[in-house]
Formats: sequence, C-alpha cells, structure tokens
Amino acid sequence: MTDKPREHPASTGQGSAPSPFDQPTERFPVQSVRPIPRTDDDLDLGADDVSSLPTEQIPAFRREPDVVVPVRMEDQVTEVIERTEPIVSEPVFSEPAVSEPAVSEPAVSEPIVSEPMTVAAPVVVAPASPSAGAPGSGRGTLDVGLLVLRLAVGGALLAHGLQKLTGWWNGPGLAGYRDDLVAAGFDHARALAVAGAVGEVAGGALLILGLLTPFAGAAVLAVMINAWCLKQSAMPGLEYFAPDGIEYETLLAAAAAAIVLTGPGRIALDGRRKWATRPHVGSVVILLAGVAVGLAVWFVFNGANPVI
Repeated sequence: MTDKPREHPASTGQGSAPSPFDQPTERFPVQSVRPIPRTDDDLDLGADDVSSLPTEQIPAFRREPDVVVPVRMEDQVTEVIERTEPIVSEPVFSEPAVSEPAVSEPAVSEPIVSEPMTVAAPVVVAPASPSAGAPGSGRGTLDVGLLVLRLAVGGALLAHGLQKLTGWWNGPGLAGYRDDLVAAGFDHARALAVAGAVGEVAGGALLILGLLTPFAGAAVLAVMINAWCLKQSAMPGLEYFAPDGIEYETLLAAAAAAIVLTGPGRIALDGRRKWATRPHVGSVVILLAGVAVGLAVWFVFNGANPVI
C-alpha cells in the first residue's frame, strides 16, 4: 500500500462511476485577518477601508452646572458695641519700715463690671388728699361754711330738745310736751313726746360733731316736718312769719335738707367719708326717707290737714 493516489476511472477509460470523494478539497479564499488592536493607534480610526470603522460612541448625559444667583445683601449699618475697659488704678508704693525693708507691690483694683441699667415700671401714685383750708385744695372756704351751718342748726335743735327732755331754760319737760301733743290731737302722745325730744337732742349733737351727718339731718328734717304741720294746723290759713307762723320751722327744715345733700365738709368726724366731700345718690335717698318718715308720723298719729 502506497501513498500514490488512486487514478480516476474516467481517466483510465474504465466504465465505473467516479466517486465524489475522489475530487480534490475546495479551498475557500482566505481573508486577511487584522490583529487585535491594543492601543488607540492600532484602531486606525482614520483609515478609509471598509474594515476600518470607528468605534461607536454612546452619547453620555452631562449635567449642566448649577447657576448660582448672587444674593443681594442690603447695606446695613454696623452696630458698634461699646466695651467698658477695666479701670486700673495707679500703683501705690508704701514706704518701707526702717527695721524691715519691704517692697510694695502695685495695688490694682478689680475691674468694674458695668451691670445693665434696669428701668423700673411707672408706678401710679394717688394724689394726696389736701387738708381742709390748705392752699390749692380746691374747696376754698366751703368746709368752714358747712361747719358754721352745722353748728347753728345743731345748736338750735340741741337746745330745744333739752328743753323738752329735761325742762332746762324754762322748757316744758316731757310732761308738758306730752300735754301739748295731746292738745294737738296726736295719738300715743307719751311715746311721741319721748321720740321727738330724743330725736332733737341726738340730731343736734350729731350735726355739731359731724358724725353720721346724713342720718342726723334726716332725723331733724322729720321732726321739723311734724313741728311745721303742728303750728300750721293751730292757726287758720297760711301763717308764715314768726312768732305765730312757720318761718322758724321752715328755715330749720331747709337747713337740715341742705346739710344732707352737701355733706358735713372736711371739718367733721365724717370728714374722710365719701358723703362728706362728694355726696351722691345715697344722700338723695336718705333725704327722701326723712321726708317720708315725717309725713307718715303726722298722718298716722294725727291725720289732720295742716293746710286748712
């Protein structure tokens, strides 16, 4: 057996069919193989042949830089803070003793720290009440005039009350006063005589002192209303002039009403009370109460018409 190839039958002239395996092997054209690029120069991006194509570049997203808007700063005045410098006193040198020489050190005072000054809140101070008759008090001689009025009315009522209650100064006393009330037509004359005499004495004394002045004036007013009705009923018609008329009783009743409405003034035991300097609605109410009591006593215990 040798390596000599078998001859084809066609070439030999024999009649057997040729075998396809007896044909020579077909050779494919060999393409040139480029070496694997390892650097940028091996890529040869500038070549013109078809095999030399540039590497595809994938577009990358690049973020734009942020735009910084400058902030406009308004011009402001720089605040200057004052700084308190510590006070350092001058060095004081003391003379050394003769026996023991000594060196004095400079005396430096401690730095004074200034504390923030605090401002106190405003305090409302009530104005001082001026004394009676003092300059600038705003009342002038009003308190003195009220004192004179109280002394005159209170003194008159006190004297007449003592005449009825004790019989002083040629007075009738309780017995004579009771008989006068019985003759005038009063019921319960004894009780009314005691009440009338005590009312005049107490009312007159309180007016002089300026104590419980509105109530004292109202009590005097009630007594004077009954005295006015008694004298008016004893005389026919309207008699005004003294001694038979109602002149005296009318004057005392009006003065008592004025004291109730104006107050006793500052020269009184009630000088610090409100009704002494600024009487108001309460004084009017007390005045009306005194009038009502006087009229009720007359119409309940007597009942006569004083005008006829």
